[in-house]
Amino acid sequence: METLRINIEFGGGTELLTATPKQKTHALTVPAWVDDAALDGVPVTAPARSDGDATAAATEAKRRRADMRFLLQYVAHNVLVERPEMLVEGDGVRAGVLVLINDSDWELEGEGAYVLQDGDSVAFISTLHGG
Repeated sequence: METLRINIEFGGGTELLTATPKQKTHALTVPAWVDDAALDGVPVTAPARSDGDATAAATEAKRRRADMRFLLQYVAHNVLVERPEMLVEGDGVRAGVLVLINDSDWELEGEGAYVLQDGDSVAFISTLHGG
């Protein structure tokens, strides 16, 4: 199965949602391909082989390259241990959370549609503070 190495960094308080709140950086290995039909369970699938079988072709149509939408769900299910709603909201992030992909604002990279590349660095930084 093809995988991607992704470095994740949490800051501005988002690190408090992880199992190791003092550890701000995490090295993840995620699948390079995901299955849209099972996104709720954060699928781990390999690309289907094209052998002319109609079932394989239908399954292949549901697969796509791992993108930021997938990574957000993966982080919510596998890295965060409490209150994932403080970071993830639907297919995006909660208002007040800055997301950087390779030090660039994710809005400039296509937000959730950004296709992950091996070695990407993604940072989640809360800009909201209590008072």
